[in-house]
Amino acid sequence: MIKITPAIFVKTQSLLLAFVLILACSTSVNAQRNISLNDGWTFKKEHGTSEKITLPHTWNAFDVLDDEPGYYRGLGIYTRLLKLDDSFKGKEIALVFNGVAQEAEVLVNGQSAGKHIGSYTRFIVPITKFLNYKNDLIEVRANNRFNEDIPPLTADFTFFGGIYRNVSLLVTEAVHFSTGDHASSGVYISTPDVSAAKAIVHVRSLIDNASLSARKIQIQTRIFNTEGKEIASQLSDVKFASKENKVVVQDFKSISQPKLWSPEKPYLYRVISKIIDAKTKAVLDEVSNPLGFRWFKFDAEKGFFLNDKPVKIIGASRHQDYEGLGNAVPDALQVRDVELLKEMGGNFLRVAHYPQDPMVLEACDRLGILASVEIPVVNTITETEAFTSNCLNMQTEMIRQNFNHPSIVIWAYMNEILLRPKFANDKPRQQVYYENIRQLAQKLDDLTRKEDPLRYTMLVNHGAWDVYNKVGLTKIPMIVGWNLYSGWYSGVPADFAKFLDRHHKELPNVPFLVTEYGADADPRIRSFEPVRFDKSVEYGLKFHQTYLNAMLERPFVGGGMAWNLADFNSETREETMPHINNKGLLTIGRQPKDTYSLYQAYLSEKPFLKITSAQWKQRSGVADSASLISSQNIQVATNQASAELFLNGKSLGIKNAVDHICSWTVAFVDGKNQLSVVSGALNDHADINFQLQPYKFSDPIPFKDMNILLGSKRYFIAEKEQELWMPDQPYRTNSWGWIGGEPYKGTNNRILYGSDKNILETDNDPIYQTQRVGIKQFKLDVPDGEYELTLHFAELVGGDTKEALAYNLDNNHKKEVVEQRIFDVEINGESFMSKLNLAADFGYTKAVKKKVRLTVANKKGISIDFTSIEGKPVLNALQLRKIY
Repeated sequence: MIKITPAIFVKTQSLLLAFVLILACSTSVNAQRNISLNDGWTFKKEHGTSEKITLPHTWNAFDVLDDEPGYYRGLGIYTRLLKLDDSFKGKEIALVFNGVAQEAEVLVNGQSAGKHIGSYTRFIVPITKFLNYKNDLIEVRANNRFNEDIPPLTADFTFFGGIYRNVSLLVTEAVHFSTGDHASSGVYISTPDVSAAKAIVHVRSLIDNASLSARKIQIQTRIFNTEGKEIASQLSDVKFASKENKVVVQDFKSISQPKLWSPEKPYLYRVISKIIDAKTKAVLDEVSNPLGFRWFKFDAEKGFFLNDKPVKIIGASRHQDYEGLGNAVPDALQVRDVELLKEMGGNFLRVAHYPQDPMVLEACDRLGILASVEIPVVNTITETEAFTSNCLNMQTEMIRQNFNHPSIVIWAYMNEILLRPKFANDKPRQQVYYENIRQLAQKLDDLTRKEDPLRYTMLVNHGAWDVYNKVGLTKIPMIVGWNLYSGWYSGVPADFAKFLDRHHKELPNVPFLVTEYGADADPRIRSFEPVRFDKSVEYGLKFHQTYLNAMLERPFVGGGMAWNLADFNSETREETMPHINNKGLLTIGRQPKDTYSLYQAYLSEKPFLKITSAQWKQRSGVADSASLISSQNIQVATNQASAELFLNGKSLGIKNAVDHICSWTVAFVDGKNQLSVVSGALNDHADINFQLQPYKFSDPIPFKDMNILLGSKRYFIAEKEQELWMPDQPYRTNSWGWIGGEPYKGTNNRILYGSDKNILETDNDPIYQTQRVGIKQFKLDVPDGEYELTLHFAELVGGDTKEALAYNLDNNHKKEVVEQRIFDVEINGESFMSKLNLAADFGYTKAVKKKVRLTVANKKGISIDFTSIEGKPVLNALQLRKIY
C-alpha cells in the first residue's frame, strides 16, 4: 500500500502593471517576492515586424485554424525593459518562466543568461550578474521548430509557440530556499505514514547561501489547519559556510487524528517554511505549501482505494488550449476547467499529454480531484542520447516541480509509443527500435521510482495488445494505461468490454486504467440514425453509455478518463470541424454537450435531471403524413429511475431511464414548443423553435425555406448563419427530393457516407462533405411564386494526397481514383451551368455556391436536371427560400 500526502508551494506575489517596472524596497525588505512581468513586452517573428503584447502569448492562435496546411514553427523574439533601483543590489534576482515553447534562450543586456528545452515545465534563470540596475533589456528567444531530439515529435495536438504562461521576477536574499533544483520550490513535503489516527510529515528543505560570508540561520516549519490554528512546528539551527548549499530535514512524527483529504472532503493544511537570520531574527525567505493527509493503493483485482475506501476513478483528460486563444490561456479559465470537471461529478484529471499550468493542479488540490501527470513522449522516439537525456530531464522537472501536490497519485511518461512504429519495412531494424523504446521506458520508470517512491508509475498504450506485450511495455510500469476506441477508430463498441476482460485474464496482477476513450461529437451535427464516424452528438452519447457501463460493472477496472474534457486544436486534422478534435465533453469554448450531461447523470451524488436535447434549440423537420406535426426524439439525462415529459403543458407519459437516459417521441408543431420534464421535486425546461416543412406542398403548412444535405443522414446547424440543414429524401409527388444516384462514400471503411476531407473556403464543411453521385434530377413541387435557389457543390475526389491519421487504426483506404467529371445543370429547362467541371473550374475540395432567382408559374414547380457529359454529376446541398 502506498501512503503519501505531498503539497504545493506558493510564493508571495504582487502585481505591478507598468511597462517599465520600478521596484522599491521600502517594505518587507527581507521577504521573498515573486512579481508579475506579464506586461510591457514586444514581440516579433524572425524577420517580422514588432508588436506590443501582453503575456501569456502564442503566435499560433489563428494560423492553426486556416485552410493553409501547417503553421508557423520557428523563432519568436520577445523583449522587455526592466528598471530596478539600487536597493536591489546585493539580492539574488531571477526570471521565472512557467512555460515557453519549446526551446528558449534568455538574454540580459545582450548576454546569454540561460537556456531551456521543453514546452511544458517551469524554468528559472538567475540574472543578477547581468544587471546594470538602470535600464536592463530582457530578451527571450523562443522557438517551436521541429527538433528530433525534443519530445513531442508527433501528436494529435498542436505544438503552439510562444511565452504562453506567466512570467515573474523572483527577488530573494542571499540565503534562500533553492531555486536551482529543476525550478522546484526548494521544499519537498511527504507523508510516509498516514492513518485516521496519526500521520508523519517529512519536510526536506534545500537552502542556498549565495553570499561570501558564513551565516547562522534558523529553519522554521509550521503546520496550520484550515481554520488557521497551528498544529505543529519545528525550529532548526543551521550554520552555513560562504557559498554553501545544504539540505535540512525535519520530521513531524506525531500528527494525531489528521483530517483526511478526499474528493468528497479535500481538507488542506498549510505548511509555512521560513529562513530566519539567527542574530537579527529577520525573515530571509518564506514559502507556503498546502498539505493533504491521505493514502491510496491500486489493486489488480479490486481497483483503486483511497483512505482504505474503494473509489471508482471516473474523470477526463485535458488539453490546455482554448477557443480563440491557442494555449495562451488566462488563469481564471485554467481553474474553470477543473471546476467544470468537478461539476460533472468527475474525481480524476489526467493531465495530458504534458505538465500544465500550475493553476490546474492547485485547483485539483483545492477541489478534491485526483490526478496523473505525464511528459510528452508521444507516438514515437528518436534513438539518440540527446533525446533520452531530454526525456529524463523533463521527467525530473515534472516530478520535482509538482512533488508537493496532494492530488497527484500517478507519474506517467509515455503515450501510445508504438502507434507509429518506424522501420516497418525492415523488421530486424524495427526490433532494435522496439528495444530502444523499452530501454527508455525502463530508464524513465527507474528514475520516477527513485525520485518519488511513494507514488505509482504509469505507461499508456493504445489498444494493440500483442505488440505492447511482446515489446515488454506492460511489464515495466506499476499501472498500465490503455487508450481504447473500439467502435470509433476500429471495431465495434462491444469490443471494449472484451478488451477489459482480456487484460484481467492475461495480466491478472497488473492494475490498469482506461486512460482514453471517446468519439467525436461535433456540437453542430445531430442525427436520428447515428452511426460510427458520422460525428453526431447522438452517436457520442451511445458510445459513452457503453463504455461507462462496462467500466462500472467491473471492480478490477481502476477507472477511466474520457478523452477529452473539452475539444482541442489539432492542426493536422480535417473532418467536419477542421483542425479541431471534437471528442470533448465540452466544446473548445467550454459549452457543455449532451455527453457532459450524461456524465452528470452517471456521477452526480445530488439528484440530477436535464433535457440534453435542449441544446438543439432550432429544429426543422418534414411533417408526418397528412398531419401538422413532425415527430422527433427528445432525450433527458437523469440519475432518477424515471421522468415525465410535458409538451406545451400536456403529458407525454412517464419513461423509465435506461442507462441514465429517458427518451420520448415528441410531436412538434410549427413555431414555439415548450418542453418540461419532471421527476419528483426535480424539473427542467426548454423552448424548441420548430420549423415545420410540409409533407406535401398542398398541405396547409406555409413554406418559408429549406436547407437540404444531399447523401446525408444527419442534421447540421450552421451557427453563424443560424441555418438548420436537413437530410435529403427521395422525390415524392407534390413534395420534393432527389431522383437517381447514390450517396457519396469515400475510400476508407470507417465512414458509411460522405467524406472527412477539409473543405476549403468555408467553415461549414458538413454542407459539402456529403453529396449525391450520379444524380439525375432534383424536384421541388412548390406553389407558384418568387424563389431564391442556391446549389452547393464540391469535388470530393482528388486533390493533394495527405498522410492518414495514425489514430484511425483501420485505415484500409482504397486507392482514390480520379475521373473526369463534366456535366450540365438546367433549371426548369433552361441552362444554369454548362459543362461544369468542378475540379478544373474551382479546384478540389473547394466550396462552390451558385445562386439564382426564379419565378415559378403555371404550377410547374422547380426541376433541376443534371446531364452527364463525362463522369457522374453530383450535388452536395440545396437551399430554397420563398421570397413572396
